[in-house]
Amino acid sequence: MTMTSDEIRSRVAEALPGVRDDLEALVRIQSVSADPERLDEVERSAEATAALFRAEGVDARIVRAYDGAPPAVIGEKRGPEGAPVVLLYAHHDVQPENDPAEWDSPPWEPTERGDRLYGRGAADDKAGIMAHVAALRVFGDELPVTVRLFIEGEEEVASATLPQLLEKFFEDLRADVIVIADSGNWDIGVPALTTSLRGLVRVNVEVRTLTHAVHQGMWGGLVPDAVMTLSRLIASLHDDDGNLVVDGLVRGPAADVDYPEDRLRAESGVAPGVQWIGTGPSVERLWTQPALSVIGLDAPKVDGSSNTLIPAARARLALRTAPGETSANAVACLRAHLEKHVPWGAQLAIEVVDTGEPIALDVTGPAYDAARSAFAEAWDGTEPVDMGVGGSIPFIAEFLDAMPGASVLVTGVEDPDTRAHGANEGLHLAEFHKVLVAEALLLRNLGA
Repeated sequence: MTMTSDEIRSRVAEALPGVRDDLEALVRIQSVSADPERLDEVERSAEATAALFRAEGVDARIVRAYDGAPPAVIGEKRGPEGAPVVLLYAHHDVQPENDPAEWDSPPWEPTERGDRLYGRGAADDKAGIMAHVAALRVFGDELPVTVRLFIEGEEEVASATLPQLLEKFFEDLRADVIVIADSGNWDIGVPALTTSLRGLVRVNVEVRTLTHAVHQGMWGGLVPDAVMTLSRLIASLHDDDGNLVVDGLVRGPAADVDYPEDRLRAESGVAPGVQWIGTGPSVERLWTQPALSVIGLDAPKVDGSSNTLIPAARARLALRTAPGETSANAVACLRAHLEKHVPWGAQLAIEVVDTGEPIALDVTGPAYDAARSAFAEAWDGTEPVDMGVGGSIPFIAEFLDAMPGASVLVTGVEDPDTRAHGANEGLHLAEFHKVLVAEALLLRNLGA
């Protein structure tokens, strides 16, 4: 018998305290996949995640692409014969906390302040894990669909072994619908379905002007130093308005969504008086246009610096690519620009660090109808917004390639002030409650 909406809401409310406790326990595990010193914590996180699903009747196990690879959790709990198969995705690894002094409470001790629960991974993406756990708790032995599970352990380090995992465990992961709980909603009180994401190309760029350091007073004015040379090369990437001027990159229009100026400024954290870069609608600049930033720089520190011409300098560039782009084309265009604009004959070395493909989803069909209905009901009649995301989830393209017939629903627990990847990452608790209701309603709708 199909569970009513009132029954689902009641069961979510009953499960919520336990879900909150389990989420806090996960947050205390420092599962930073980028830190070799904390790989044991990543293993502990996988074990804790698997245990949570096993407690709900899922045949969950820890798997790897190969010995020593990061741990993922997969599993299955069968529903009625002939019911749709739904793959639930989240990831249990998290970003580094960076400087703990920037946090208002300890990053690994979940702390409630106001309407949020703060802690690294509280939203991205351990709340996504608990949304899946909560849905299973709501239904118990009345599960309306067959659930398959994939909780990744390396999403924050570019999902390097994901293709091998999908190939190795394809029959365990094959599904009609894939629910990816790693995105966000349009605003507090306004749900969303993510319909596009940008891709990512990261490259290290090094310029060299000297075979060794020399005295700045003796040779300054004749020999270019590497930091100045690299600065000019980086500056060539944008025009005076801040538009990216790398030729050949794909650009496209965005959804017709109003993003008010005051909201943009509040949510971005931009300093007072700072102007936006680029031209055109803000949502296009954020969602469907390429964007390039310098995210790392190797050069001498100011403190302790000497009057020396620097022989070599290096930067890491992060290029977000628009839906419809390919990583191969983006790398080629960026390389061509850098080679053309490196000044003064400096030696140039370009290393591709990693890439991820952008996506644009076709969000029509029965699965999306089921999702829109579930979201509108969970948010008390507020229809979900179709939104783009400027960030990247490269593994979605991998899923689409592996299961081209599946409907991919990109949802999540984040909101514009979640501050994922930054200090004071926080989960809005009232919105989290709505997310739990929405996922349970979604599984019911899909089963029907």
